[in-house]
Amino acid sequence: MPTPDSRFKPNAAREMASMFDDVSRAYDFLNAVMTLGQDSAWREAMARRVPEDAGAVLDLCTGSGVSLTGLRRVGRTVLGIDVSVGMLRLAAETHARGGWSPRLACADAFALPLRPSSLDAITVAFGVRNLRPRRAALAEMARVLRPGGRLVVLEAAAPAPGPLSNDPSAYRYLSQSIFEFGAGPEFEADLADAGFSRLEARSFLFGATRLWVAETGSGVGQKATARSAVVHGAMSSSGVSTHRDVTVDAQRAERGTWRLLQAITSTGLAGGLAWALVVWVKVRDDLPLNPPQKVLGCVLIVAGLAVFSVRGVVQWLRWSVVRDGGGGIH
Repeated sequence: MPTPDSRFKPNAAREMASMFDDVSRAYDFLNAVMTLGQDSAWREAMARRVPEDAGAVLDLCTGSGVSLTGLRRVGRTVLGIDVSVGMLRLAAETHARGGWSPRLACADAFALPLRPSSLDAITVAFGVRNLRPRRAALAEMARVLRPGGRLVVLEAAAPAPGPLSNDPSAYRYLSQSIFEFGAGPEFEADLADAGFSRLEARSFLFGATRLWVAETGSGVGQKATARSAVVHGAMSSSGVSTHRDVTVDAQRAERGTWRLLQAITSTGLAGGLAWALVVWVKVRDDLPLNPPQKVLGCVLIVAGLAVFSVRGVVQWLRWSVVRDGGGGIH
């Protein structure tokens, strides 16, 4: 059994594979629980950042392949690569049938079995923090991306320790790895060092999960044949933009819709918890619970009401900022 320290060493592919083989059946469930069921929505947001015309897309650290469904398009080649055979078996069970099924492969992220400039986009969900040294991993991603290729990274807090695996230390490792990953600036510095230009960064769940979108430039050993339409608007001879970047408008509209949905959801949950608190006060004396259980139930309802009330107010304020034209990315 690998020790937690051995998993933090550089190029620990064997240790990572062993750990994720052990937790493969429980990992996605725990991710859903720890993210309050929002991880699927975040993966959808990640998939939307992949250009529609991307013909070859790699989902690196694909795990059980939960991100692959959102990437599938008619005519697109989707690859799923992971170091864990156990995880890939789960992915194969899910994606073995159906049109345009993803291609799955077991490989080390530091030595991808792909030609240079062979991919249009790479996505990585909850996996970058396990790649050490990180700059070397990003350099390998840059190698296989074409000039102007898109990298989309989703990172989130790890599951807490629990009795759902033959190796409980795996959950201690996953919890510790998020702190080693850092708050974000460290990763963005590594992106720049590997030749990526950051296009977008946003946060979910009070910053516990973050999404980055970046592109390769011509400084990773290749010469770009055209300027990216996402980054550059048309320029006149005087150097002034001749039209508004429609991508910025689309991103603002998408952020506004996302904020609005979050605000409505949080407000609805707060209202439901307020109603539950009223009912609890009326019927708690008739419930077959001992006094400590009654106190605990009340505390949980009140805590949930407080959390979602505050979250609702924050999301309404953020939505109003986006609606009024504030384009800041959080």
